[in-house]
Amino acid sequence: MAGFLTFTVQPARAADTLLSQGRPATASSSENAGALGAGLAVDGDTGTRWSSAWSDPQWLQVDLGSTQTISQIRLNWEAAYASAFTIQTSANGTSWTNITPTTAGKAGLQTIDVSGSGRYVRLHGTARATGYGYSLFEFQVYGGTTPTDPTLPTSDTPDFGPNVKVFDPSTPTATIQSAFDSAFNAQLVSPTAQFGPQRHAFLFKPGTYGRVWANLGFYTAVAGLGQNPDDVTINGAVNVDSGWNYGDTANATQNFWRSVENISIAPEGGTNRWAVSQAAPMRRVHIKGNLTLAPSNQDNGQGYSSGGYLADSKVDGKVSSGSQQQWYTRDSSIGSWEGGVWNMVYSGVQGAPPNAFPNPPHTTLATTPVTREKPYLYVDSAGKYRVFVPSLKRNSAGATWPNTAGSSIPMREFYVAKPSDSAARINSALAQGLNLFFTPGTYTLNETIKVTRANTVVTGIGFPTLIPSGGVTALSVADVDGVKVSGLTFDAGTTNSPNLMTVGSAGAHTDHAANPVSIQDVFFRIGSSVQGKATTTLTVHSDDTIIDHIWAWRADHGGAPTGWNVNTGDTGLIVNGDDVLATGLFVEHYQKYEVIWNGNRGRTIFFQNEKPYDVPNQAAWMNGSQNGYAAYKVADNVTEHEVWGGGSYAYFNVNPAVKLDHSFEVPNRAGVKLRSILTVSLGDVGTISNVVNNTGGAVPNPAGNTVPRNVVSYP
Repeated sequence: MAGFLTFTVQPARAADTLLSQGRPATASSSENAGALGAGLAVDGDTGTRWSSAWSDPQWLQVDLGSTQTISQIRLNWEAAYASAFTIQTSANGTSWTNITPTTAGKAGLQTIDVSGSGRYVRLHGTARATGYGYSLFEFQVYGGTTPTDPTLPTSDTPDFGPNVKVFDPSTPTATIQSAFDSAFNAQLVSPTAQFGPQRHAFLFKPGTYGRVWANLGFYTAVAGLGQNPDDVTINGAVNVDSGWNYGDTANATQNFWRSVENISIAPEGGTNRWAVSQAAPMRRVHIKGNLTLAPSNQDNGQGYSSGGYLADSKVDGKVSSGSQQQWYTRDSSIGSWEGGVWNMVYSGVQGAPPNAFPNPPHTTLATTPVTREKPYLYVDSAGKYRVFVPSLKRNSAGATWPNTAGSSIPMREFYVAKPSDSAARINSALAQGLNLFFTPGTYTLNETIKVTRANTVVTGIGFPTLIPSGGVTALSVADVDGVKVSGLTFDAGTTNSPNLMTVGSAGAHTDHAANPVSIQDVFFRIGSSVQGKATTTLTVHSDDTIIDHIWAWRADHGGAPTGWNVNTGDTGLIVNGDDVLATGLFVEHYQKYEVIWNGNRGRTIFFQNEKPYDVPNQAAWMNGSQNGYAAYKVADNVTEHEVWGGGSYAYFNVNPAVKLDHSFEVPNRAGVKLRSILTVSLGDVGTISNVVNNTGGAVPNPAGNTVPRNVVSYP
């Protein structure tokens, strides 16, 4: 029972109303139906009680008569109390949502503040503190009626706002080309565009499109609106190069924040270019030819590009990685792969090269342990918008399409959020039982967006950016099944936030293996367009969570000035849940441990990290007696953990004398295994003394400038 939360007794707030007294109550069992029946726990008489059968689990529920907001639960336990229980709500009495974590009871009065809504409220006991049944003198539910805000509007053909352009095959090709050129060319004349407010999404209805050369700049997304990628074909290119980079045309290391999804491309000349780095996913795409991942203006293939992500896609021809330092490809099909610098990682990729790290630098897994592909927008045969939610898969390989398993949600079940919406309005939509669809733009949030309903979909297009104000957490997800969060960017606000996003409740270890929370294409920034501050960007408490492609970044440059004491941030990711899987984990430049993994049986496939550039001196960066903080820390009490394909880089350009003892810090146990990991000193600027613990050797490497140290397996 370790880790359960306990609650102190607090008086009910004056504004709360007792909703449960005298309402119909039922229970899973009663020790004596007449003398100890369910109704006795809601009769207002502390001399009567409900008691269950002497077994686990058991429940007691009350029907409030209509949907109510629930703010507080008061329990008056007899000596036979629950050592583990949750409080749940339901709209229909059959489908339940936890509004508390697994909680420990105690004899006597117990008061729990909650946030939720429902017609039915249930105490669900899973473990008894004694050999007797569960025994309650009173089960009191406090709250009020459903908020009086008007029902928020929804539509199957919504207005996505001015930053979204929707094309169909009848749209003149010149019109489409002009829209792309206007968006891209505006960035070429603006040195601040990398951190600007512009947001663009270009959506293509099913059909075939003539010659379009779509150059993608910052905060630009392209997506097809078919149910399968081959429902939309663009002839020409969806192109990312580095010509925008003010003379440094071979440098693609800042090609962030752009995406292409659910579309097929017939590339002009046979090869499509996608020279990107972080936060630039290519998902659910069919390249009818070759794909190159490096800039065009290279010197014999030696340009610069640094890490990217490809998933659920098919490339008929060859993928050329060129100058990509690391790259992760998941659950796809490719004709062949050419090249590799430090670590190319594949899981579930048909046609991937064999595992051979470090020579050549390929880390290959035949399958991916657990996947659920990202939800996507499409248009049905009646012209109405829907969101398709792919199903969970295990030990997967290859693309899911065509015939992707999953479920389809009509757009009328989403609230389509606009940048002008307040956090209160967005939360009202969630309380109404709606999913969330964020349109492109910047959202300022003075309160936390709280997702408490199981299976809620929270998604966005065109890099909608959430900025908390006043130090709040921007988004919290309760410890419930199946929430899907995707396509969002978080910017830390100027007042420090303890977290930018949380999943689950501290101390809760509910089994979500059958229907985990998933986080996909979610990007976090501390310092970029604003001088932001956050202690941690993402904390995951929920067991079994899938983290599928995130970039957590404490900025080394930005539209607002950055610096060691300016845009402060300790840690990018903390994982407290058990059985959490990360596929495509990018975490960079934080000031303490960048990833802290406290949960057991965690797994990471692909990790890319740069240590903070701006450490002023060694004294400012000490972890006790250690020099600096590891990039990836597995807690000392963890007994099982696995990593495949991880790299950590040093570039201490403010003070090259700074040293880091090691980039990976893990307990020495047989169950903790690292494979295909490396460190490197970029330009030999700064020292990492070992790769993992005291193993691997130092960089700079005597073998040459910017030569990595490789560890094939540890221990």
